[in-house]
Amino acid sequence: MVMRRPTKFIFVTGGVLSSLGKGLSSASIGALLEARGLKVTFLKLDPYLNVDPGTMNPFQHGEVYVTDDGAETDLDLGHYERFSQARMGKANNMTAGRIYDTVLAKERRGDYLGGTVQVIPHVTDEIKEAIQNASEGVDVLICEVGGTVGDIESLPFLEAIRQMRSDVGRENTCYIHTALVPYIATAGELKTKPVQHSVKELRTVGIAPDVILCRTDRFLPKAVKNKIALFCNVDHDAVVTAKDVETIYELPLILHREGLDEKITQLLGIWTGQPELSNWEGLVERAKNPDAEVRIAMVGKYVDLTESYKSLNEALYHAGFAHRARVVIEYFDSEKLDDASVLSGVDGILVPHGFGSRGAEGKVLAVKYAREKKIPYFGICYGMQLAVIEYARHVAGLEAANSREIDPDTPNGVIDLMPEQRGVEDKGATMRLGAWPCKLEPGTRAYEAYGKAEIDERHRHRYEFNNDFRQQLVDAGLVLSGTSPDGRLVEIVEVKDHPWFLGCQFHPEFASTPFQPHPLFVAFVAAALERTGGLG
Repeated sequence: MVMRRPTKFIFVTGGVLSSLGKGLSSASIGALLEARGLKVTFLKLDPYLNVDPGTMNPFQHGEVYVTDDGAETDLDLGHYERFSQARMGKANNMTAGRIYDTVLAKERRGDYLGGTVQVIPHVTDEIKEAIQNASEGVDVLICEVGGTVGDIESLPFLEAIRQMRSDVGRENTCYIHTALVPYIATAGELKTKPVQHSVKELRTVGIAPDVILCRTDRFLPKAVKNKIALFCNVDHDAVVTAKDVETIYELPLILHREGLDEKITQLLGIWTGQPELSNWEGLVERAKNPDAEVRIAMVGKYVDLTESYKSLNEALYHAGFAHRARVVIEYFDSEKLDDASVLSGVDGILVPHGFGSRGAEGKVLAVKYAREKKIPYFGICYGMQLAVIEYARHVAGLEAANSREIDPDTPNGVIDLMPEQRGVEDKGATMRLGAWPCKLEPGTRAYEAYGKAEIDERHRHRYEFNNDFRQQLVDAGLVLSGTSPDGRLVEIVEVKDHPWFLGCQFHPEFASTPFQPHPLFVAFVAAALERTGGLG
């Protein structure tokens, strides 16, 4: 009988301010440990009281990342999947809302036998159970705690991860704290006081960090590292520079250069060889030394916060890496777009996902411009639906064609709820989420891109192509190149006699990684490059 070694737990926290890059740091740690031959997975603990981010405003929270099993999760899970071989699911994102919902449901059932329900032990036990559940079958679980140390809502999560050291042993736990080391230009100095205060705050809840990740714009001099080590009571080699990088895919190389993965394996007593990082080095070299450049217009309504389109942005960059091209994304606010000629200088147009009527007509203008001016077009989810609407109006002659989400009274609702979903008041019950199969028509752009007849892609939407108008649109020349296996749901549409015009109902960006760019993005960027003459 082979005895499996116990799972090791790495807990990543952050202090001083948000957006320090805990998610990217966690993903990079996973990449480095995988490169050493370890099997890793991730867990994101979010302190907000929403059960999941599915109903949160993208302006506040960024994109909602969808997993194969249909979980609506934090965008950091996208980083985890792009940087590693680990696949995320419902067990890999836990919010305070879901934790409290579970605890209260147990209390109502009488599971606590009439006892007083408290944060400690009931809430913290539920958090620890989520941590253990996520760690099944792996060598290392990397657990990122959202928010900032000192936030009142984070306290139960910090207490839970503090208890984990007692539960599983010091040799199986590593605490990594991320904090800011700003450079004050007027003084010409790097300031360590924010890190010191952040670590002091962490110690007040009983956690002493083993490693400190210093977010800064330059490599820290030895003297600065020594100062942080002295005042924060960590080893000298446990102060690591998490430097700003030109491309996020350089971060694993920076952290390896700083000795982070070596320090982690020492702290956790893991014996491995040196990591094989040639694939990362090659990727960064291609990213930094492109042979061509292509300009892609993204026409959406969340362009003021590009985190709302994080996976889309990365998928475009991945496709650029495949062609050794730099993809420059230019954002256009669809609410303000009333003259599509502003798109004349771009090489491709992408209309992303979205919900609701706001900015829809601006997106329709962009679709029409791409179709008529023969500019490569890629419509994703809502972007596919608006492509159908534009085609119905201006090619098929269906006057005032629209989605019933936008105009419930449209005479030509080419996009609508499926008949069995109409009248359902619980919106969650009408969402199509997670991976769904699709069959492709030979001879189409979609089939050419994938190179196979059957695919699975992740969805997150409510409205569908209305089959009542299927024949009219096909007769007008619209190509239905992808459908559900039973032919009932239209998944991909294309336009004939166009360099590259495709809309898909699913979210291909969620399946793209830097080492395996999604085929539709690769084909779209290739078409855009061909327009520039830059495709070798």
